[in-house]
Amino acid sequence: MKNYAIILASGTGERSGLEIPKQFIKIAGKTVIEHTLNIFQNNENIDRIIVVTNSDYIELVYQLASKNNFYKVCHVVRGGETRQQSSYIGLQAVADELHDIAEDNAKVLIHDAVRPFVTDRIINDCIKALDSYKAVDVAITSADTIIKVNSENIIETIPQRKYLKRGQTQQAFDFQTIMKAHKLALDSNDVEVTDDCGLITKFNPTDIYVVNGDDSNIKITYPIDISIADKLFQLKTYCGAKQDLNQLKNN
Repeated sequence: MKNYAIILASGTGERSGLEIPKQFIKIAGKTVIEHTLNIFQNNENIDRIIVVTNSDYIELVYQLASKNNFYKVCHVVRGGETRQQSSYIGLQAVADELHDIAEDNAKVLIHDAVRPFVTDRIINDCIKALDSYKAVDVAITSADTIIKVNSENIIETIPQRKYLKRGQTQQAFDFQTIMKAHKLALDSNDVEVTDDCGLITKFNPTDIYVVNGDDSNIKITYPIDISIADKLFQLKTYCGAKQDLNQLKNN
């Protein structure tokens, strides 16, 4: 069974206040999407990568993939108007792939292009968890108290923090399971979910296992996130250089 990564890169960057989508801004010498694709390209468990992006940037993504020898990138397709639509378009590309190789199922990881600090550990844990579960989410413990407010901004409840986690990506699925949820959602007029696990909960219920995320697995959304990401890349470079130096000393 093959492992597919669907990279969602159709965001317009409205909340970041930038002239170009945030996945195409440069941080530490490369675009954000290059950093993200590099992680999945170099992960030994990922077989194929599908990028879903704005039609204006399809050719650019192909160019970036070629420049970096991201040979696992097999399709770059035009995204939809919503995240849900883009996710479904990515799944359709997986379906076409499976048809061509005469297979009917796969493991699918759906990831935001603007999370360039996802780790091999998270990717591998998700793939392994799919041996036992049909849906997997990635989350971290919330350091803040979460409150629920009503339409008038008045607190209704304050859930116990120990039962709350902050969701990240990627989210991972048995292909047939998530595809069924998306198709059921297409036939429904009552869809108010923010991610693919939400579709599973609503339309094709199954246990969703939670893999531990990482505090550094941030989503670049606002201008301050760009500054944080730049610092994280600097720290990553420093730690890598220090590790290389220690290895040289040991040798």
